[in-house]
Amino acid sequence: MREFIPPATRFVDLPDGFPMKRGGTLHGARIGYETYGRSNGARDVILILTGLSADAHPASHPDDPSPGWWEAMLGPGKPIDTDRWQVICINSLGSCKGSTGPASTDPGTGEPYRLDFPDLTVEDIADAAAYTVRALGIERVDCVIGASMGGMSALALLARHPGIARNHINISGAVHSLPFSIAIRSLQREAIRCDPHWNQGRYHAERYPQRGMLTARKLGIATYRSAQEWEDRFGRARLSTERRTGKELFGLEFEVESYLEFHARRFLHEFDPNSYLYLSHSIDQFDLGECCGSTPREALSWLRLEKALVLGVETDILFPLKQQQQIAEGLRAGGTDVQFVPLESPQGHDAFLVDIDRFGPPIAKFLSSS
Repeated sequence: MREFIPPATRFVDLPDGFPMKRGGTLHGARIGYETYGRSNGARDVILILTGLSADAHPASHPDDPSPGWWEAMLGPGKPIDTDRWQVICINSLGSCKGSTGPASTDPGTGEPYRLDFPDLTVEDIADAAAYTVRALGIERVDCVIGASMGGMSALALLARHPGIARNHINISGAVHSLPFSIAIRSLQREAIRCDPHWNQGRYHAERYPQRGMLTARKLGIATYRSAQEWEDRFGRARLSTERRTGKELFGLEFEVESYLEFHARRFLHEFDPNSYLYLSHSIDQFDLGECCGSTPREALSWLRLEKALVLGVETDILFPLKQQQQIAEGLRAGGTDVQFVPLESPQGHDAFLVDIDRFGPPIAKFLSSS
């Protein structure tokens, strides 16, 4: 087990005995974050909460020139313009990218937490983010941006910490997971847990649950994009004889299979399997209505915001567009000035990462009017 921390990540220590929603406390825990742009006062701060596998490095900067996961969206003159805004990006509690999670050392034992890490919820992620922002001397951010799981974390943050943000951008988010996405993530977790090398979470480098992680990641990649994109990109193109996996009867034969294999292997040793299990499970368990002791619509209507932008794409099968519409309608019912922008990108759930031509303009316009 190991953590995968970007070189420029900085840290905020959580208070000793940090309480977790479903029980247990954390001692000596920390949250990883990176900042961009100059501070011009608390009203000029944007907070970014991330998806499941993202780190706190969305874009390159002088301390770490490596490209970030949202490189085309964030930076000087880009839609999230760091010439105007100070941007704080936080790595989720439970991750292995700088924040404390199952791969971190348990100070009580000197060993990795593994499955002794407390049950993780999206609400815990939100509470840790709120503490981090305030520890940096910021009582209220101008806008909190959350995409995918980060959209859930942002809603939990707004519900549990009223007044922490004036405005909100929710990208391909949801108030809870639907049965299809729960089923997919359940299969991903099962693939990891059924790998004998997982060993109840006690794996190590020499006996790593490679097959389980490969299968889990392939399932994820297959659902992050749309059937339309898979067909447009690959069709039924087959691999050349030289690129096929030996003489195996059921080896790789199609270009799409090779694509999944390549990208899954890239992910293999860049994310801790136990962290994957914990974060994935937290997504499925989250329900904004339950979080607030109400229905999701009522919970959304109770959020006090000045403005919100809600974005989604018609080809997203994990967080379908009707879920973003639900967020927009709920926020509007509470008096928030809401813009709901459905996009026609063919790239499914991952569109916000790659289709900057569609996502960038409405985000830039919303922020320029904030």
